[in-house]
Amino acid sequence: MFPRRLLCGIFFAIAVSTVSVSLADPQRAALQPITIVVPFPPGGSTDIVARVVAEHMSSSLGTSVIVENVSGAGGSVGLSRVARAAPDDRRTWLVVSNWTSHIGSPVLYPVQFDIEKDFQPVARLTSVPLMMIGSPKMPAQDLKAAISWLKGHADSATAATVGVGSASQLCTIDFQNKTQTSFKLVPYRGNAPAVQDVLGSQVDIMCGEASGMLPHVRAGTVKAYAVMAEKRWFAAPDIPTSEEAGAPGAGITFWHGLWAAKVTSRETVLRLSQAVTEALADPVVTRRLTDAGHEIPASDQQSAAALDTLFHREAAKWWPIIKAANIKAQ
Repeated sequence: MFPRRLLCGIFFAIAVSTVSVSLADPQRAALQPITIVVPFPPGGSTDIVARVVAEHMSSSLGTSVIVENVSGAGGSVGLSRVARAAPDDRRTWLVVSNWTSHIGSPVLYPVQFDIEKDFQPVARLTSVPLMMIGSPKMPAQDLKAAISWLKGHADSATAATVGVGSASQLCTIDFQNKTQTSFKLVPYRGNAPAVQDVLGSQVDIMCGEASGMLPHVRAGTVKAYAVMAEKRWFAAPDIPTSEEAGAPGAGITFWHGLWAAKVTSRETVLRLSQAVTEALADPVVTRRLTDAGHEIPASDQQSAAALDTLFHREAAKWWPIIKAANIKAQ
């Protein structure tokens, strides 16, 4: 027979264990419905990333995850929507932000939020390098020749850019600074019309998301001068980097990250971060994103801390460049 004191101890331990489990289960099941704001129109690269990841998160978290497009002012309208989330809102508010909305827009637009204080990093998502392309009528066949041609045609050379303070615009400005070239920047409201004018040789060059350029490169309708990154792009390893092609130091990567409203609890942020890690490790998710040209960071670079480090590193680099270029929001 067990001593009465030992039996009491066993029963007490079992009771505590049962209470702990019964309390933990409802706590994990109580995750509020989630709205992920995409601060850009449907169909773009940011929208694709958000929807692919959201689908997996909904399944793994056991709650509804709605993706809502709230575009305008370089992504700042959507960010404002999340920044204003109330503490008693019966919903978890997230935003898939990118280089343009988290780096460019806060400097250029009169935003009603603090980009560093009103959002909590959740997870680093994907990235796509930018690519410098030339029109069919550009005589230069490689980047070095293009730089030489641009220097000789400073009065007439043109470059298409997408959006004010966008990665596309800053890529082009940085390229000018690094190569000591000067040419006219022609702004477009979207990537599609900008690419169409490059295809039609109405503008000479363009720096844009590589995933959107590759089909035209493969079709032979534009010239691929360089991937504006430190390493070659997995989707087109035959295209040299800007460093290799003749523009050392010129480069910009269009990255995505998931942020939560500042009112979100730490416990919820941790669960969301884990859900993203699980999503990015799923073979189906991986295939869908890589098929769209997105690079997935290594697992140790997907954390909230990794995203926070990336943001502050990029801000320190690009904010002075944006201000020095005297770019004005339109």
